[in-house]
Amino acid sequence: MPTVIIAGAGLVGALNACFFAQRGWNVQVYEYRKDIRTMAHVQGRSINLALSQRGKSALEAVGLREYIVNQGVPMYARLVHNKDGKTYSRQPYGRPGEHIVSINRRHLNEVMITQAEKCPNVKFFFEHKVKNVDVDKGSITVQSLAKVSRIPRPGQSPPRTEDTTEQTIQGDLIIACDGAYSAVRRSLMTFPRFNYSQEYIEHGYVELNILPKSDEFALEENVFHLWPRGHFTLIALANKDKTFTVTIFAPFAEFEKHMSNTTDVLNFFRENFPDAYELLGRDHIADTFSRVKPQPLISLKCAPHHFGDNILLMGDAAHAMVPFYGQGMNCGFEDCLVYSDILNQYPMDIPRSLKEYSRVRVKDAHTINDLAMYNYEELRDLVNHTSYKLRKKFDMWLNRIMPETWIPLYSMVTFSRIPYSKVVENRRWQDKIVSRFNKIICTSTVVGVIAVASFAAYRQKIPPFNKF
Repeated sequence: MPTVIIAGAGLVGALNACFFAQRGWNVQVYEYRKDIRTMAHVQGRSINLALSQRGKSALEAVGLREYIVNQGVPMYARLVHNKDGKTYSRQPYGRPGEHIVSINRRHLNEVMITQAEKCPNVKFFFEHKVKNVDVDKGSITVQSLAKVSRIPRPGQSPPRTEDTTEQTIQGDLIIACDGAYSAVRRSLMTFPRFNYSQEYIEHGYVELNILPKSDEFALEENVFHLWPRGHFTLIALANKDKTFTVTIFAPFAEFEKHMSNTTDVLNFFRENFPDAYELLGRDHIADTFSRVKPQPLISLKCAPHHFGDNILLMGDAAHAMVPFYGQGMNCGFEDCLVYSDILNQYPMDIPRSLKEYSRVRVKDAHTINDLAMYNYEELRDLVNHTSYKLRKKFDMWLNRIMPETWIPLYSMVTFSRIPYSKVVENRRWQDKIVSRFNKIICTSTVVGVIAVASFAAYRQKIPPFNKF
């Protein structure tokens, strides 16, 4: 059977291992970190994940959907908290029953690694750093990070570190799932006709936690809690252990100006998120901001996603995005499913399958990157605008009447597998219809006003009716 080399044992790498294990391929996964299942604390981003239809479909293909969904907390709506800390509004995500699932990143990763390892043809190599890739040879260079004893055995010379820790590995297929700062992608930067762009947005984030209250959820658990405040926002997602992961997103300038010391950050939270402030607690807020610096957010695009005859980029290595549409993981999981379907079409032709993957996936990846950037504006501000609320109600009303014809933007992204690029095309068509409808309404209103005014003027010219 063919051998697939996977760089990275994160979410997308581990899921890919499950897909190829099902095919019976020999699978080798090289991961920079230690085995997270043995670690007390895993460094890195832990923003809770929102599992939606695209991710569920990929998990279903490897038999993990039901288990994973049951490990999460369903969310049926946004709960928008007003600044007074007492009132809020509810905005359902879709039709009754449609929901996303708040899931713990680490647990999901651990489950998929364990699932893949059940197959004897899968091998994970932790503490192995992928350094680069050779397109011509179709190989990667990997360095073992495990400590090597330099004490010579009797009658032997001390081992040469470079000989014992670094090796070149070849496979029939190499898939880079090694994240936004991918070593594989970095080594391809000089490859002819490889287009690449990245952007650090002017906003960062800090994570906090709300603990259970009397051993129960301190907030309503089956909603996405949102505190939109114009140019910054706070969100909270429930966890299975009855805690909430809370994240504040704000411009770095805002962090520096209003959250750089304990007094300022406490005043900032008390003023802007009074209800969340009470649940978080002043000590937790103060301690978190004294230890943690705001983390950056990157948006990354590249094209193509394949190189040579056997190298492919997936997940954040190909399309890292800001987290505001909850599609980073879902898009990465769908990458695995899309390529699996393409391999079914070309089972004996890896080069052709890679070209086809780039052809169908690059445009969609670029599209969801742009949508994720747009959705931040929605989360931090637009959800409070009357025009936004009216459009959402209008979309839901038409969706009830024509469920197959008129699907709201959020529903297309979150509750379907309509290609992202097609989602945007459909939305443009909807916007044209709405624009024409608005023109008709405006024209009718103007005509009505003119008619009423004309009739009133006419009545003023008619002499009063006199009785005989």
